[in-house]
Amino acid sequence: MMWRVAFVAVAAASMAWITPAAAQWFPQWENQGRQPFWERQPRGRAYRNEPYWGEGWDDEWDYYQPRRQRVTNGGARPYIEPEAPKKVALENNYTPNSVIIDTAGRKLYLILSDSEAYVYPISVGRRGFAWTGTEFISRVAEWPDWHPPKEMIARDRRLPDKMTGGLRNPLGARALYLGKSLYRIHGTNDAKSIGRAASSGCFRMMNEHVVHLASMIVVGTPVTVVKRMPPLEKRVSPPPPLPQRNAAAQL
Repeated sequence: MMWRVAFVAVAAASMAWITPAAAQWFPQWENQGRQPFWERQPRGRAYRNEPYWGEGWDDEWDYYQPRRQRVTNGGARPYIEPEAPKKVALENNYTPNSVIIDTAGRKLYLILSDSEAYVYPISVGRRGFAWTGTEFISRVAEWPDWHPPKEMIARDRRLPDKMTGGLRNPLGARALYLGKSLYRIHGTNDAKSIGRAASSGCFRMMNEHVVHLASMIVVGTPVTVVKRMPPLEKRVSPPPPLPQRNAAAQL
């Protein structure tokens, strides 16, 4: 009997030191209105109203989570009036209706004959993305959808998996696909980039110009990309008027 009394006394003494302040050392003993961390929902950027990243406990966790498939609306698709560029005199040996791209000059030539061509201002690939060679037009798309390649998404995980065609779409009003490659000649929603080395290997044109070019070529048109065109370009201008004889001199 005495040992029971002693046990109760010891137990009461041991519980006496657990005051409300001391209980803070054992938050699991009381319901403080917070879920245990293992039951909480992951807090990624999606939780912070930034839907471009996956869900996770923090930014580092976000990076390693699978991306969600996303489709973005590219906006309106208005009618674009084609605009012909200037013609130039260009002595050449290329086939008529072929396309020549001068990377250094930031120009695209549509060959009309062995002495004349249309010339369009373009944007080319920035350093590390420029290329040369020969391809052909394999497809022409109106207000094309944009599917950023995996390499581009790896550089910026905020990119969508697909953007439908429209004014907000970086491919513009037309896209002329080059063979089986990822490269295209296409319009742009960034007119300031024309004349610069700004793309990832594609060739950008003003929407009015790419619509005009698309109306002039067909699938199978050869496209030759060169580093620099010979300096043979001259503006086409009307021939100078014939000299008028002085009527008084004829008398």
